[in-house]
Amino acid sequence: MDLSLRGISHLYDELEVLSGIDLEIPHGQIVCIIGPSGCGKSTLLRLIGGLEQPSAGDVLQIGDPPAGSLNPLTYIFQDFALLPWRTVEGNVSLVLEDHNLDGAAREARITSVLARTKLSDFRSVLPKQLSGGMKQRVAIARALAVDPAVLLMDEPLSALDSQTSELLIDDLVELWTREAFTACYVTHNLAEAVRLGHRVVVLSRRPGKIREIVDIDMPLSERTSTHPKLEDMRQHLWNLMRDEAQAADQELADA
Repeated sequence: MDLSLRGISHLYDELEVLSGIDLEIPHGQIVCIIGPSGCGKSTLLRLIGGLEQPSAGDVLQIGDPPAGSLNPLTYIFQDFALLPWRTVEGNVSLVLEDHNLDGAAREARITSVLARTKLSDFRSVLPKQLSGGMKQRVAIARALAVDPAVLLMDEPLSALDSQTSELLIDDLVELWTREAFTACYVTHNLAEAVRLGHRVVVLSRRPGKIREIVDIDMPLSERTSTHPKLEDMRQHLWNLMRDEAQAADQELADA
């Protein structure tokens, strides 16, 4: 299933947050969205996911979700959103409980996603016993359990230290390499964007408009944090948004 955003604009009262967004999110690609603080990145993700309706324009789902998909669009948040009284298995099973699955089908999904996210040995552990990186793995496993057509990822690594973030980037690359998924990935971290994005969408200051869409044709499995081509790409992205990022930060400080 592809997503197509056509003429998306959005206002909060009189404040225009997004303006004239046209964007394609093709099946099997990770599309990263970057831009200055307050440019509407997370708002755009909420519009894509149907949590809010755009003031103008349409978000279209093109084609069918994968066979067995329980939720076409599924979120992964930066704060993990785990229930502390439930085990790892219990948190993953939560998203399956409102669906008409028998016990064997539910167990098969849980076992599969725990194996894919390297959590099989932690299924009976409570969140308080896990590191931040492990908690985010649980959130990823929970999202994958419903076989979504598109993952909507809102700064999923921003609450983690740099070492843990690197490990989780490796995990996401491995997951995608084994079974390509579609994702819209919002981040303020340009290094994350060039490591994970097949396409990187650069938004302007508010109201957010698309300044440029950068395609990265290097296979995910060949990308490293020190690869010179990716460093050149990261610098190009920063050059695109540096002045607006500085102005946006000053605007927020003044406010």
